[in-house]
Amino acid sequence: MTHAYATPRFVSQVPIRFAHCDPAGIIFFPQYLVLFNGLVEDWFNRALGVPYADMVAQGRTGLPIVHLECDFRAITRMGETVDFGLRLARLGNRSLTLAVDCTGADGELRVAATKVLVFTDLQTHKAIAVPAHIRAAMERWMSE
Repeated sequence: MTHAYATPRFVSQVPIRFAHCDPAGIIFFPQYLVLFNGLVEDWFNRALGVPYADMVAQGRTGLPIVHLECDFRAITRMGETVDFGLRLARLGNRSLTLAVDCTGADGELRVAATKVLVFTDLQTHKAIAVPAHIRAAMERWMSE
């Protein structure tokens, strides 16, 4: 069964550091993918109440990206603090689609991306159903 939701936007403020940037002092575009992954972990930990590290280490459940689209619209510089936002666009039986973005303090959209992630068993590396407690947390969060 597939659900499409108009969900609230989870936001995490992120300072852009030297390590994120190229020699011009502009965020090096692959770093957005690292930062978006951190956003997903923050969403699990803070919004869903599901410790991401426990899901991976004890639950042996992975959440790899299987599809990714990114639009880079404006630069982000070292020293800025930006908002990384996440919305659950779709929740399927084994996957979820996230709309993620980065906006500056001025509200300017810097990057917009869509990520499809699939729940996997880390022993077999095969897709599995969304674990019941995680689905319940996502559904509770969506209704807030």
